[in-house]
Amino acid sequence: MDKLDHQSIVNLKSRFFDLFDIDSKSFNYELILREMLYIIKNFLHASEVTYYSANEWNDEWAAEASTNPFSTAAILPYTAEMKNKLLSKEVSRKPIGIHTLEHYDLLIPLKNKDGFYNFFVVQLDGSVQESNQIGTDCLYKLISEEFSFYLIKVQDLLEIVAEEKRYKKLFKVTEKFHSSMDTEGVLRAIINTLKDIYPSLGYYLLLSHDNNTHGDLPIKDLEYDSENLAAMEAYVTGEIQFEYVKESRNSILYAPLKGKQGVYGVLQVIAENSVKFPKKEVEFITLLANTAGGALENAQLYQQSKKLVSDLQLINEASHRLNSNLRLTEMMTYMSNRISISFEAEEVGFILFSSETNSLTVLNGSTDFFRTKAAETYIHYFKEKIKQEKDSLFLGDFSMPSEEDAVYKSIMAVPMMQTGVLKGFAIVMHQLPYHFSFDTFKLLQSLIHHSTLALTNSMLREELEKMVVTDHLTKLYSRSFLDEKLVRSLVEDAEGTFILIDIDNFKAVNDTYGHQVGDEIIIQVANIIMENIRATDIGARWGGEELAIYLPRVPLQVGVFIAERLVEKVRESSAPPVTISCGVSYWMRNNEENYHSIFKRADKALYIAKETGKDRVVVQDAFRTS
Repeated sequence: MDKLDHQSIVNLKSRFFDLFDIDSKSFNYELILREMLYIIKNFLHASEVTYYSANEWNDEWAAEASTNPFSTAAILPYTAEMKNKLLSKEVSRKPIGIHTLEHYDLLIPLKNKDGFYNFFVVQLDGSVQESNQIGTDCLYKLISEEFSFYLIKVQDLLEIVAEEKRYKKLFKVTEKFHSSMDTEGVLRAIINTLKDIYPSLGYYLLLSHDNNTHGDLPIKDLEYDSENLAAMEAYVTGEIQFEYVKESRNSILYAPLKGKQGVYGVLQVIAENSVKFPKKEVEFITLLANTAGGALENAQLYQQSKKLVSDLQLINEASHRLNSNLRLTEMMTYMSNRISISFEAEEVGFILFSSETNSLTVLNGSTDFFRTKAAETYIHYFKEKIKQEKDSLFLGDFSMPSEEDAVYKSIMAVPMMQTGVLKGFAIVMHQLPYHFSFDTFKLLQSLIHHSTLALTNSMLREELEKMVVTDHLTKLYSRSFLDEKLVRSLVEDAEGTFILIDIDNFKAVNDTYGHQVGDEIIIQVANIIMENIRATDIGARWGGEELAIYLPRVPLQVGVFIAERLVEKVRESSAPPVTISCGVSYWMRNNEENYHSIFKRADKALYIAKETGKDRVVVQDAFRTS
């Protein structure tokens, strides 16, 4: 190398060195590469210099930068001949021997980190060619060495700067991870960090089915299948896995989101058009995934603890309410509402078995669906399953055994057991498949277990209360209960009608057919009464063969009509045939009435009915007698 070439190279190196200002905002690879090409252009008195970099994956060289903006779209095929030309490190002069580069005067091989695989081409200025001032091969080789050296240094410095930025970002996101107890917030921070640092890569979070994260995050279910073996391997082993997809020309990294207690998912990072996943990125992504795994574990444990506290509060509150002497309907309504809200259930039903009659009863408080025809299929199916298995059922995608399609896919059915005896079952349903989690199922089991005793006690209490106020033979109310309701009605209501009923010639019935038939006649009349009055009306056994009805808030005309209808019904449907006589009394507010006067008038009217032919209705109120 002569003195002139040496001085020229020193000047060239100085020009390259001036570009190294890492504190400048303009310190980026594309800009520096382009500036280096302009330095070469001026140094060689060229009209154009274009830099080509190798892409082995795409089998091509691409024009990465040029002093001519129209040359940056050029693509050259990746041929063995061209590769050998570069590996020889020899400068190619015109004609270069490549059709697409025939208008260039020089091809100078360049070294990248893997060897001599890049190059730049030079089109000399016409004045240089005319004066025959083209440089020597030795000069061009020195230019190649210096250009390669400085470009590699630029790449190394940029990697250091990028590494610093990445780890600053990792430090910040780690702070965010450990300050957040929200699972979705942690997952969102992972994706946002990767997007910020590696905008050219693709990302997915592969999570298990029990992760109910919503929103716009790129989340997929982690499923075991032949297309997902690398992801499952990362999940099971807790180690980084790599995959090379030839068809889509992608290199994929699977980083487990690993905590101290287990693996909570897999981060899938996709590098497009890459033979191998970039090594310099693997360490950072691994650190990010491990940090995120720990934060995700903490967030999930926090959420689980909150859920556990909430579940315990629900059980405690439910137990307190259920043991506060609620009426049966109030108890079931409370349970139905709490289950609907806490479990986001669409339908909640409580079904009781009758061991004596083998019948089913849908308890009040169940949602309206369970009183429809459509519910019968579900009720009878789960009744048989529970009676057979004596265990709870948890179905995520239910299908009817018959060809009939099931509207409700997610179903939980829990038996209500008391001292080893199956009393019935609770059933909770939703139309969407896999709507309920297994934790929800366990909580429902606990709730039903705690409520069954209270339910049984409430039923026994109400049954006992009913026995106290109910006549054993007729199932009508007792006289004391009717007395109590009539006295209260005198205070609370504006009017009312009282009907006193006697079975005609009852002694003759007993003498003719016996006392058992006599009891059956009383029962027949009682049943007719219950069939012809409202739930708010009070039918009672007054004593012996005498029965009574009190109709609160019912005017006299309506009361008389009911009495006449009862007389007609008994005459037509009793067997053996009997008749009844009715005495009717009526009261209204502002008249000085009391219980005794109302009864006395009805008794007097009944006496008149019996004395004037029986099988009739006689009215005696405060104004008239008929």
